[in-house]
Amino acid sequence: MTRHLTAGRRRDLTVLAVEAALLAAAVAVGAVLNHHDAGLHADAAPLYATWRPHFGWGTLPAVLLAGGVVARGPHLARRLPWPWLLAAGWLATVAWTLSLALVDGWRAGLTERLTVQAEYLHEVPRVRDLPTMLAGFTERILDFRPDSWSTHTAGHPPGALLVFVGLDRIGLGNGTAAALACVLVGATVTVSVPLTLRALGDEPAARAVLPFLVLLPGAVWAGASADGIFAAVVAAGLALLARPGRWAPGVGGLLLGVALHLSYGLVLAGLLALTVLALRSADRIRALCTAGLGVAAVTAVFVGYGFWWLDGYHLVVRRYYQGWAADRPYAYWVWANLAALLLSTGPVAGPALARTLRPALATARARIAPLTHGSTRTTAPADADAPIDAAAPATAPTDVRTGPAVWLSLAAALTVAAADVSGLSKAEVERIWLPFAVWLLVAVARLPAGDRRWWLAGQGVTALAVNHLLWTVS
Repeated sequence: MTRHLTAGRRRDLTVLAVEAALLAAAVAVGAVLNHHDAGLHADAAPLYATWRPHFGWGTLPAVLLAGGVVARGPHLARRLPWPWLLAAGWLATVAWTLSLALVDGWRAGLTERLTVQAEYLHEVPRVRDLPTMLAGFTERILDFRPDSWSTHTAGHPPGALLVFVGLDRIGLGNGTAAALACVLVGATVTVSVPLTLRALGDEPAARAVLPFLVLLPGAVWAGASADGIFAAVVAAGLALLARPGRWAPGVGGLLLGVALHLSYGLVLAGLLALTVLALRSADRIRALCTAGLGVAAVTAVFVGYGFWWLDGYHLVVRRYYQGWAADRPYAYWVWANLAALLLSTGPVAGPALARTLRPALATARARIAPLTHGSTRTTAPADADAPIDAAAPATAPTDVRTGPAVWLSLAAALTVAAADVSGLSKAEVERIWLPFAVWLLVAVARLPAGDRRWWLAGQGVTALAVNHLLWTVS
């Protein structure tokens, strides 16, 4: 066992070195391209930010909270009763996100973050009649017209704007209230992701991943960002798909239908949804049909009011290349995006994902072997490199290699790869890919329990470094 674990840690360090090289290359090449005015439109490429070392009111709370999660997070995640653990995780995530936002100050980090011209709140006063807005939404997507939507509103289906219109209608339309709503809702991913894993029969993995979701470096961007809400809606929908019962998948489908009309890119979350449905222990076909009806119902409502998703998508692609995307070089961003994602997920993502590849391949070989050798064996042998958690319940799955943590993280990786090669996400993926980044982190369940504090420390240091060295407020 010691030999295998040592080999595993050696592989972890190798992947970490590759991550460091990727990040260094992205920063160096980005600096050279910016020096030659190559049209990156990102001063601190690969991040959409500017270099600006600073401190703020949130610095001390963020450092203390990170230290507390590193010191006690894994232990509490194993020992706390399940409802208390989820509540504590959500509260800690809210505190972490707010602390990071306050490093930039109350006004810049929260109050004014959603009030700039490119954001949704800029358009809210122009929406007086919802049916009229929906019916004419696509006519205002293209740029250089008198009534064109601002950047974020034009780049998303109308559901995103409706969120902030709804907040305004209930008296939460100012910058501070909307920002706090984004933080409070976005933090629910720390509840939804573990709930999904537990519903799929892997509570040890659910407990292992929760501290990493709390210290997600992506909280730098989830704080006061609509992308945090997008991630939360997708995660809640997947959690409901995983739940047993007749109606939960239908509600999950409704939420995923809403997500589809929050961001065009979230159509790729369909791969995660299919993975969750495949991992259910029973009623997969019924759940698929029920969830599909939920997605169809939401789509039908939007169509009934005059918005068809495909029309919006095609126009958004045209709008995308009316702006900076026409200048941003694909040859740089297609790989530099991964460096930006690394700063959003944290350094643990690469080593954790690497540990999922071996069991996935071994399982695939075990499934193919009976077809090629006539064997009746259908399951792969126990993985000697798999982490052993002495505190795991007796009901934990015995074959951790083929558990949901493996397949969900790999599905998220494929989703990110598809988004990357599409060329429709050149830069700013540190926030745009947050709905997928949180699912990459479920791979941390593959890490040895004794190593998780070190990786948690890396997560905290990454977030603190990014937030204090760079000005990420657009």
